[in-house]
Amino acid sequence: MLTLRRGRITAVVAREEGLARLEVDGTPCVAYPRLTGPVALGDEVIVNVQARELGLGSGGFDVLYVNLSRGLDLPPEPDAHVMKLPYTPGQNAVRHAEEGGALPESLAGMPVVCCSLHSQLAPACAGIGDGARVVYLQVGGGALPLSLSDAVRALRRRGLVETAVAVGPCVDGDVHCVSLASALLWAKGQHFHTAVCAIGPGIVGTGSAYGHGGVAAAEAANAAHALGGTPIVAVRASKGDERARHRGVSHHTRAVLALCLAKVVVAWPAGWDPPDTLASREDVDVQGWQEACAGLPLAHMGRGPADDPLFFAAAFAAGRAARDRLD
Repeated sequence: MLTLRRGRITAVVAREEGLARLEVDGTPCVAYPRLTGPVALGDEVIVNVQARELGLGSGGFDVLYVNLSRGLDLPPEPDAHVMKLPYTPGQNAVRHAEEGGALPESLAGMPVVCCSLHSQLAPACAGIGDGARVVYLQVGGGALPLSLSDAVRALRRRGLVETAVAVGPCVDGDVHCVSLASALLWAKGQHFHTAVCAIGPGIVGTGSAYGHGGVAAAEAANAAHALGGTPIVAVRASKGDERARHRGVSHHTRAVLALCLAKVVVAWPAGWDPPDTLASREDVDVQGWQEACAGLPLAHMGRGPADDPLFFAAAFAAGRAARDRLD
């Protein structure tokens, strides 16, 4: 059941690219104007309140579902006929990159960084660094709208990400692709040097071995390998996480590696004690990672680089491993 509530916009707190931060009857709410139309003070709206009422970790705000004042009878995107979220109340037609013509048949060795968390995206892209054409591919497993991500906006401003692609169920990207395989081949055809795959902010999780959004990294690695690319897994590692299953090398990374069907590059930051569980790994020089990441939004479960440096250094190592493989 959807838990919906009627209200009025009582404050427009901030407007960012693709995202509006609001208050509806005094309660925090986010809206995606490219999906539900423009918003203004006093608009009558319907919001989805379920995540906040359940007290979920990423549910500290409501989500605007429909704007009754100015969000009805919105026209579809011209010439679009492939549906996002088909047969759901949120279905909408979007042009997909695959409709533009033939794609290459191979990635021809292109490095593909495979992240299991969105918070790995910024340090991984910092590891790739300036001068490379980087495409970000967001896959299902966390938040679906790309416009929710502060990290993507910051990486764009720094020139560390050129284009953001909404893959599969993800929405509100610069480009949309039906599948991860076609998104990778589209990126190759557009002459990007490397791709970084990750889920959106937040993560679907059950506490079980494979019932979490992080397995998307294995799916990305398998697709990259099958298409002739070089998959590089960003290790989720921590010395600051209080949960035993995520301390050291997270069980999420162990699950990802168990699901990889071929050899992948497992990047590990040189200078940190390597765990026994990563017998097959590539030690990567990450000197200067703090300076390279300076000014980017680095946060994971409320911890920053000073609280949990291993987490961010490990993600940086994956980006640096990709950088080392650029043509």
